[in-house]
Amino acid sequence: MSSVLPLSAALLSLLTAAPKTPAPALAAGPSPQVAERLIGAALTEGHAYARLAELTDGIGPRLSGSEGEKAAVAWAKRSFEADGVKVWLEPVKVPRWVRGTESGRVPGTERYREHRLALMALGGSVGTPAEGLTAEVIEVRSLEEVAALGEKVKGKVVLFNHSMTVAADYGKAAALRTRGASVAAKAGAVGMLVRSLATASLRSPHTGAMRYDEDGPRIPAAAVSVEDAELLHRLLAGGPVKVELKLGCQTLPDADSFNVVAEVPGREKPREVVLLGAHLDSWDVGTGAHDDGAGVVMVMEAARLLGKLKPAPRRTVRVVLFANEENGLKGGRAYAEAHAGELANHVAALEMDAGGFKPLGVALRAGPGGAELVAPWLKPLEALGAGSILQGDAGGADISPLIPARVPFVGVRVDSSRYFDVHHSEADTLDKVDAKELAQATAAVAWVSYVLAEVPGVLPRPEAPPPAEAPKTPSGAPVGAPKPSAP
Repeated sequence: MSSVLPLSAALLSLLTAAPKTPAPALAAGPSPQVAERLIGAALTEGHAYARLAELTDGIGPRLSGSEGEKAAVAWAKRSFEADGVKVWLEPVKVPRWVRGTESGRVPGTERYREHRLALMALGGSVGTPAEGLTAEVIEVRSLEEVAALGEKVKGKVVLFNHSMTVAADYGKAAALRTRGASVAAKAGAVGMLVRSLATASLRSPHTGAMRYDEDGPRIPAAAVSVEDAELLHRLLAGGPVKVELKLGCQTLPDADSFNVVAEVPGREKPREVVLLGAHLDSWDVGTGAHDDGAGVVMVMEAARLLGKLKPAPRRTVRVVLFANEENGLKGGRAYAEAHAGELANHVAALEMDAGGFKPLGVALRAGPGGAELVAPWLKPLEALGAGSILQGDAGGADISPLIPARVPFVGVRVDSSRYFDVHHSEADTLDKVDAKELAQATAAVAWVSYVLAEVPGVLPRPEAPPPAEAPKTPSGAPVGAPKPSAP
């Protein structure tokens, strides 16, 4: 990591250079000393990565309602307390889904030998009968194709194949995972498989949330690895193919959980709130390092560093570690309901849930004039390559319930082009997170949080969304699709 002295020189140079064009009138610009204490500390202390190790290696998977999630809540509360940051817990009822044992195979025939399938049940799926189910596979590439096939789907296992290769494809393919089982079941299918939504694969299946239509039949659903989806595609080209699936998953009664809420009170306008969010839960595979352990430690570190500032920022900075983003979004909804009376005083909300990668810049969802208010204060981030306002909306699954209250959204966008290499898989572990990039993203979050809490004015509120507008996840897909609940 860089030493403090070179970093200080770079920051001081940026902050004291004469501006090329006059900036909008601001009572006081960004302070080199504050930049040093926030950005410098985030870059050099290594605190975020050490804390991420505690969460991932120490606690591990954290699916809603699990013992791991309970341990994570206790860890987060204890960590905030150790940092001297005020913290409390807000109750949330969360779904409790358990995976159980799972297996799949292609029984051998005269054309080919038996093949074992690398698969994972989708979150929320029902299980198969104890003896499993065996049926022919039928391959489709869209939801619409299922309806077009009509009677041919009855009694089959529907394989939803697709061509996701880059992160931008996620939103296009996500509906196959979330809605595919219900669409197939209504057409008479007995099971559903989907090619994993991944940008890289070493025969590693990627799970994620799915949902059933309330008024329709429910069939077992699983994701197969990219390689096995390709295998099935090749075998089907030569004639009928059967698969045998055994899924032991089940849904138990809802469990008690919590949003972990912490805050650094503002010195002048404590009722005005800048919300920083990330989700504490993860899937039950891997250890949720990028999704969303990285986001968790970024916002926790922002609170720790801001809490050390004297004087404190002008407004209150509130961190919320949300429960149940991955398979229900209950934490985000519970926060919006519990704090409905103060949402008019939420002056900004920022969610980190796109991995611990290098920061690229800042995005806004605000009214006219928002960029002009924030941009002059981003100069200290130029040394990280993240000092500009980027095109496109900011957003996030857990803060999406705040959209009707017209809370301005701010995003520190990171280079998440490789995020879906490990997303929702056994490979989402600490070793996939680069300590330097995590520190850079943490520095950007800490600084942007300070700017939102300290800048004299507040972001103009965005226009009210049309009634039919669906909240979006960070990937741009509707909540409930991609990052399942989102997640």
